[in-house]
Amino acid sequence: MRRVWSMLPFALVGVALLLDPGTAGPAWWNLGAQVVLFTLAAAIPGHLTRHVSYVDVAWPWGLVAIGVVTLVTADDLGVVTVAVALAYLAMGLRMGLWGLALSVKHGWWTPGSRKVELPRYQYQRRRWERQGFRSEAWSVQYEIWLQGLANASVLAVPAFVVAADDQGSLTVLSGVALVLWAASYVLESVADRQKQRFAALGKRGTCDQGLWRYSRHPNYFFQWMQWNALVLVALPALPARFHDTSPVVWVLLTLGLFFASWTLYVTLTKHTGARPAEYYSLRKRPDYARYQATTNMFFPGPVKTPR
Repeated sequence: MRRVWSMLPFALVGVALLLDPGTAGPAWWNLGAQVVLFTLAAAIPGHLTRHVSYVDVAWPWGLVAIGVVTLVTADDLGVVTVAVALAYLAMGLRMGLWGLALSVKHGWWTPGSRKVELPRYQYQRRRWERQGFRSEAWSVQYEIWLQGLANASVLAVPAFVVAADDQGSLTVLSGVALVLWAASYVLESVADRQKQRFAALGKRGTCDQGLWRYSRHPNYFFQWMQWNALVLVALPALPARFHDTSPVVWVLLTLGLFFASWTLYVTLTKHTGARPAEYYSLRKRPDYARYQATTNMFFPGPVKTPR
């Protein structure tokens, strides 16, 4: 029952997207695309192998689907609509190509190969055990479809709200937000590259150079900031939705817009992001405890003196 309740906010926002006349068209197309994508790329192989890791392919390509649906269904391809759609495509392709390459490298799609679950989903199994969930098959499908539901609801709200505002134009707020998105996208890429360079040089221990000196997870932080930027871009389009739909639907869309930021924050800090990563880092790297004592986990800040 706990899991059903956790899905309810996503379901309500998804229904609101389907009921709003301005967002209903793209929402229906997106719902169909997410169902097909998650069924074929994650749910079926997850059922056959009892692995959740396939969702790391399905989820980012689901963002690509949102971007494509936005471009194809928008009545007016204004500057802001196109920019937001391209943002979804850029985020999805970046993570989607990486996830696809990883899945091929580890033989996820090869029959008979030994498939290794990603560490963050190995950590999920510890949570299932602590919470008393005994059905591995159901737990795998829950993890997969929770991310699919997010793609069909709250994570699509910024794109579809912007696209529905056919009178919208580039405002100071949306312009600043798009610059914030671009800067955050670049800085996430820089953080990933810095860690890759650290590993490629054969250095041992914990990467505490560059952006990693100021945050233990700068890539996650700047990924979250990209979603905050998309929320800000969509804010000027909210008044138009109030005039075109019912108050209840408008409230749900507004809450869904901010829930997108909250969803990514919880995901990146607790669910599949920082918390499971640090659990394994503490066991693999003797110096990681000191790194935790001197460096902020998520929000960048100055290096602290260990007590």
